[in-house]
Amino acid sequence: MQGRTAMGLKSLIAGPYARLVTRAVMRRALEPVATQERVLKDLVAKGASTEFGREHKLAQVRGHADLIDAVPLRDYEGLKPWIDRLVAGERDVLWPGAPLYLCKTSGTTSGAKYIPITRDSLPNHIDGARRALLAHIARTGRAEFVDGKMIFLQGSPVLDTSGAVPTGRLSGIVANHVPAYLLKNRLPGLATNSIPDWETKVDAIVEETIGQDLRLISGIPAWVQMYFERLLARTGKANVLEVFPRFSLFVYGGVNYGPYRPRMEALIGASVPSVELFPASEGFIAYQDQGPGEGLLPVLDKGIYFGFLPMHAADRKPLSIGEVEVGKHYALVLYTNAGLWGYELGDVVRFVSLSPPRMLVTGRTRHFTSAFGEHVIAEEVEGALQEAVAAVPCEVAEFTVAPQLTPEDGGLARHEWHIEFASEPDDKAAFAKILDEALQRRNPYYRDLITGNVLRPLELVPVRRGGFAAWMKARGMNDAQSKVPRLANDRRYVDGLG
Repeated sequence: MQGRTAMGLKSLIAGPYARLVTRAVMRRALEPVATQERVLKDLVAKGASTEFGREHKLAQVRGHADLIDAVPLRDYEGLKPWIDRLVAGERDVLWPGAPLYLCKTSGTTSGAKYIPITRDSLPNHIDGARRALLAHIARTGRAEFVDGKMIFLQGSPVLDTSGAVPTGRLSGIVANHVPAYLLKNRLPGLATNSIPDWETKVDAIVEETIGQDLRLISGIPAWVQMYFERLLARTGKANVLEVFPRFSLFVYGGVNYGPYRPRMEALIGASVPSVELFPASEGFIAYQDQGPGEGLLPVLDKGIYFGFLPMHAADRKPLSIGEVEVGKHYALVLYTNAGLWGYELGDVVRFVSLSPPRMLVTGRTRHFTSAFGEHVIAEEVEGALQEAVAAVPCEVAEFTVAPQLTPEDGGLARHEWHIEFASEPDDKAAFAKILDEALQRRNPYYRDLITGNVLRPLELVPVRRGGFAAWMKARGMNDAQSKVPRLANDRRYVDGLG
């Protein structure tokens, strides 16, 4: 009885604390322009003394317009000469001093990327997830999960210290800074978390977590799904709730949960609440503070100044938070206390509200299918897939979409949907027809190509079970942070996928 009372004290305290923190965050979010102006003032004051700051005259920046004029937009390749100097051990290059860490992540054109994490930027990475959980408690009044165990599926906390700056994956770096009050609740342990091979690590996590009072799990849906499948195979149970009766919260990020939801709920044995995060190596961007589908609240007060570049704009001038409009798509541009200036993140968002600002992630600037000018984006394919799954019940484990310009049958070009089913639809032809019609409704350009006989309706290409995991492993992408790209404008992601 005493043990239960002591553990219950955490959830008892969590409620009032969550409401206090969430109210303070919301006050700043309801003044987004003033909040961002304060961040910008701090950034340029500290950045002005760096090599980058002197070259770009940051000391003369007084507001958004000055910043846009002073700092040109750059992707990682454009900023790489400056980052290379950090990797070599130079100080005061992009931000005062040297980075605490370099976050290693996969790049789209040049292999590995090294994103600096500074003493000033580290709290942003740590505090974002904390805010999300407190917002969930404040909104729902449910804090019981803090009394039990929590699993975080993430990268190894073991860092490479052979260079001038310690290097590792983002989740592994953050794992080295877990607050003391969470350590007793956290799973897996250090030894298991440090296993480099992902599949071996998942099996070890299964063994370590059986019999624990698991209440929260956090990770990318595809990898959590793998953990659940192996857990059930090991225990012989019908669903996760038979193994963990008090499992009550799923925290995820990096992808849209919608396409995974039916399969995940079948594995869990029920629908459980979920909280969406938008973490990136470059900074913690936003988190879900309301119900599902109501958008993500950007972290406006924690060392990131946001620019919003209208998609397909000719002048390429990012807008401020005070200039965006509901319903329009914007590419994210970051100015951060990690020393990223005018950095094009590659993610596209759409605002669903402005007071406070909340947004949905709708795709990636480089991930789309537009072989004939249709410019199909992730939001459209994910929404179409959810509609098809609801109409013709099945469970999707993973998928990606690519154009087929030269079909072997000599017919019209088409989109190919490579889908790995955990449970196949009874009528694949009906499923494909509903899927295609759903995409046409979401994208009028695609509909015109179909009705104009430029494209034929999509082709469904089933992928064997485990096919995506094998494909990712062969490319060195089998870790807790890797995600299957949803779309491509060529066949780079589907050739060799079996």
